[in-house]
Amino acid sequence: MKVTPGKVILLAFAALLCVAKTDAQQSSKSSEAHEQSSDMQGMSMSDMQHETEEYPEAAKSANDAMSNMDMNMDWNPHMFMTELQPKGPDDDRRAEEILDILRRSITRYRDYKIALAEGYQIFLPKVPQSVYHFTNYRFAFTAAFLFNPGHPTSLLYKKTASGYELIGAMFTAPKNATEKQLNDRVPLSIARWHEHVNFCMPPKGEPLAQVDWTRFGAGSIATQEACAQAGGRWVPQIFGWMVHVYPFESDPNKVWAH
Repeated sequence: MKVTPGKVILLAFAALLCVAKTDAQQSSKSSEAHEQSSDMQGMSMSDMQHETEEYPEAAKSANDAMSNMDMNMDWNPHMFMTELQPKGPDDDRRAEEILDILRRSITRYRDYKIALAEGYQIFLPKVPQSVYHFTNYRFAFTAAFLFNPGHPTSLLYKKTASGYELIGAMFTAPKNATEKQLNDRVPLSIARWHEHVNFCMPPKGEPLAQVDWTRFGAGSIATQEACAQAGGRWVPQIFGWMVHVYPFESDPNKVWAH
């Protein structure tokens, strides 16, 4: 994917928060569980919203890049995707069960006001986006420990003249989840989970408005060596695993994204 001026990944801002959190000392099993869940997308998104609202144009371009279903992630150096695995005997059945539960659970959210009333919050509502994530932070927390097809971390909407149109959902898993654990949630023969990797943050203290985002963030720097040469700060992985699903698509090839 060609990097253009102003292209910056939304998650770049959150990297500073994630790095700071990893320095905190864990004093109990309870705090360990909380710290693990804080690495998840949902637990940091409220902080991300506060930070990125100061840079709406950067946030818009980043979210568009992250939400673009047509982008080829296989050769994006800032994206890692699981490979499709040979199909197991129960994979189709399991996938259909997930879709059935998900459809029944989120159909009522075609009225986006119901989603808002039941705990979903619009991420960056004032920033124009191609796809809006309505995130349930409670579901994001529990997704760090268990998978519930009826409780997706985020609902995916497109803006319309009268409000929002529900198009899909996003499931999440911890960043340290193994392929087996991902497969236990959604078969790897059906869907390809992805994670955001290889980010070079700009030098500490550099005003973000002056950062060359064609190099940093989602830019051309994608190795630790190149990041060190540029004086940046290397972040090998941001947040956990994610998978988008579009259960209302009529074309089976479009139900599980990518």
